[in-house]
Amino acid sequence: MCVGVPVKVIEAGDFVARCEGRNGVEEVNMMLIGNQPVGTWVLNFLGSAREVLTEEEAVQIGSALDGLTAIMDGEENVDIDHYFPDIGKPSVGA
Repeated sequence: MCVGVPVKVIEAGDFVARCEGRNGVEEVNMMLIGNQPVGTWVLNFLGSAREVLTEEEAVQIGSALDGLTAIMDGEENVDIDHYFPDIGKPSVGA
């Protein structure tokens, strides 16, 4: 299974950018979304950016990944509402 991880562009390039995220600094292929300015959050799948994210989306995804890690590590009494605050809430305008 491939899980997308949010990373922030710290050095922009035409086809590759240096990005920083939960796994440290890495080079990310930007060919699918194009060159992005420094400070932009992108969703990284196995070294390729697939989507531009808002900072809020990046934080939500990071929180969900933290929750999954806690569950997989066998932590007891994981507060799902803390890690996944947007699940179960009605969408705006719904």
